[in-house]
Amino acid sequence: MKSQLNILKQLQELVLTKDEHLETGDGKHLEALNESIEALQQKLDPPVAALYDRLYKRSAKSHVVMAAMSNGCCSACGMQVPIAQSQQVRLAQHLVTCSSCGRILFADEADAARNTGGRTQDRDEVRTGISRFSAEELVVADLKATTREEAIAELAGLMESHNFISNADSLVTAALEREGVLSTAVGNSLAFPHVRGVEGGALTLAMGVSKKGIDWGGEKVRVVCLSAIPVAVSAFYLRLMSGLVQSFSKKDSLAALLAAKDGPSLWKVLVKATRHYVK
Repeated sequence: MKSQLNILKQLQELVLTKDEHLETGDGKHLEALNESIEALQQKLDPPVAALYDRLYKRSAKSHVVMAAMSNGCCSACGMQVPIAQSQQVRLAQHLVTCSSCGRILFADEADAARNTGGRTQDRDEVRTGISRFSAEELVVADLKATTREEAIAELAGLMESHNFISNADSLVTAALEREGVLSTAVGNSLAFPHVRGVEGGALTLAMGVSKKGIDWGGEKVRVVCLSAIPVAVSAFYLRLMSGLVQSFSKKDSLAALLAAKDGPSLWKVLVKATRHYVK
């Protein structure tokens, strides 16, 4: 059953990648994605395929049919998994579904990156807009990186050093694996590397600007947005990414980003540029 679980994980990642491509891409990779999705579906055993189809139809908005069991809970809905069931999830001898949301559960990897929640929020502070997902300490006005791998590592290290995630190396590995599925460059000098299933806190975004530009799978990128995404907000991430793309489709906003001299000025530009598009 472990092999079926691995196929299901790959299938979910491809489906969510397709959703991203439909949201912000130009459609040129759609046929290849559909072919890959179909090929994986054909590898599922009939009972597993039937369960997948049922859950896929039920999750029409998010397309999240699987969730990691993290700290004894379903990472999608937060429901505590009974001890007997949690042991079955770890053994992976057959499929186990969450008794609350119905999603297929799998054991969280011990060395996976964790979202630690970052800075402590004042009780009276209410964050809005981009501040819900990022912070001034998570933006870099002049990335040192010269490659895609270095850019992801630099931003992941920033997240870890400010206690937003627990394991930068694990985040980098997972982000590069995601790049192997389909480049996260979306045109207009933007790239959105990301990792799903980073549980323990909220969706977290770090941004870096490269003055010289970085080769991102054959496309020149100057603004890199790295996100750590809990599975429960996978669908919301699409809206965040769409809002950022809209924000920087305006030439003056993108120019202001590239002209920022330091972190504080870049943060001000980011807040101003996204105020109408990121809620």
